[in-house]
Amino acid sequence: MSTLTIESLGIVGTGAMGRGIAQIAAQAGLAVNLFDTNPQAVAAARQYLQDTFAKLTEKGKLSAEEGAAALARVRPCTALEDLAGCDMVVEAIVERLEVKRDLVAKLEAILRADAVIASNTSSLSITAIAVGARHPGRIAGYHFFNPVPLMKVVEVIDGLSGDPAVGDALMVLSRRMGHTPVRCKDMPGFIVNHAGRGMNIEGLKVAQEGVAAFADIDDIMREQAGFRMGPFELMDLTGLDVSHPVMESIYNQFYQEPRYRPSPITAIRSVGGLIGRKAGAGFYRYENGAKQVPVAAAVPAARPASVWVSRANQRGHDMVVKLLIALGVTPEVGNQPSAEALIVVTPLGLDATTSALEEGLDASRVVAIDTLLPFEATKRRTLMTTPATSAAARDAAHGLFASDGKPVTVIRDSAGFVAQRIVSCIVNIASDIAQQRIATPSDIDLAVNLGLGYPKGPLALGDAIGPALVLETLRNMERLTGDMRYRPSPWLWRRAGLGLSLLAEEA
Repeated sequence: MSTLTIESLGIVGTGAMGRGIAQIAAQAGLAVNLFDTNPQAVAAARQYLQDTFAKLTEKGKLSAEEGAAALARVRPCTALEDLAGCDMVVEAIVERLEVKRDLVAKLEAILRADAVIASNTSSLSITAIAVGARHPGRIAGYHFFNPVPLMKVVEVIDGLSGDPAVGDALMVLSRRMGHTPVRCKDMPGFIVNHAGRGMNIEGLKVAQEGVAAFADIDDIMREQAGFRMGPFELMDLTGLDVSHPVMESIYNQFYQEPRYRPSPITAIRSVGGLIGRKAGAGFYRYENGAKQVPVAAAVPAARPASVWVSRANQRGHDMVVKLLIALGVTPEVGNQPSAEALIVVTPLGLDATTSALEEGLDASRVVAIDTLLPFEATKRRTLMTTPATSAAARDAAHGLFASDGKPVTVIRDSAGFVAQRIVSCIVNIASDIAQQRIATPSDIDLAVNLGLGYPKGPLALGDAIGPALVLETLRNMERLTGDMRYRPSPWLWRRAGLGLSLLAEEA
């Protein structure tokens, strides 16, 4: 297929996604033709666009002339045949393969041979959608995110039978419409939904193990790891009616890959109707749309008589000693703790119990602190106890490490705390997306940063922490749990060993 120019766009399906695509296309100067099997939905979509352009004009984001011109470019259609002259048609209909294939067949009977057919699917194979088409090369994936005008990223997916020129044309069109395109192969979850497994799946695993409450996990991921939302806030926003089927779909499409193993927590809550904000209840309760958050417990007044810090992890030891001095505490310097000392350990990927056993420490006085991320860069600290840690030791550690006003979350014993294990899984899955050549490292980071709102792209996040530290965390979690979900990607362990950036491509 030669170089394509797209000036007229057909949209089949006028729900939230179809409307959003229509808006950015009309604002970019394209002729937009709206069709839906429900004529009332077409009328409602055009009215929505009229109201939207009016609001943008009121806010000064469009001139009156621009708003009127954009609306004039939107033509309601009463029959699929009305799309015959379009350079491209985007389908944004129900996520059912047979329905999409049927639509492709109908469109091929109407459109000219060089017109593009693009699917806004979030979970179905583009190659599978194109099966049976007379001209499969013209079919591509074009996955936008909701709300389309605000989420400025779009995935351009090449099916196995796709013509690269079609993907090239979609890349150009995306930029014209003010979006950042990322290119990827046709694989389950594409980039964003694939990369998003690390946050949600591992957050659920932490909760399932009884390590911490939903709100505590979210607090840690926001205030210690620096994410905009924690996994349970995110799933409540999306809705388990959407996110749980995606978890199951990606897991099964990758033939039960352990990294993507879903949790019975979401299965049970989905059946029970606790799907999130839209239902008024999910992992949180919502009153008048406002999330109800548990009141934080008071910080204990207790302080330890003395503190000894393990040297098993020298980096962690040095970080904690520096923090203790800033808190006005001079730690003990001996090779063994005194009989009354609070014992602080700093494991990476291991639990507090293993640290105590391997070092021959009194587990009743052991408290672990997460040192994966620099203390000065975080707004929260996480402590972890062994099953034998006394309440006195736990409260003394909590009181001490919160004494400068920074909040502290105390969790039960876990391989890799909370932030360590979730962040490491995020980095590891992104590394494996790069290893599989589903997308370039830069496109992976761009897609995740824009599509999920992470503080950095996952590969850049791994670089900021240090690939060797992420690798050590994963290997220790795999050793301790025996769970293959934590096995490091070759992309990660090779680059960590060679001292290369996770964004480094091969020559």
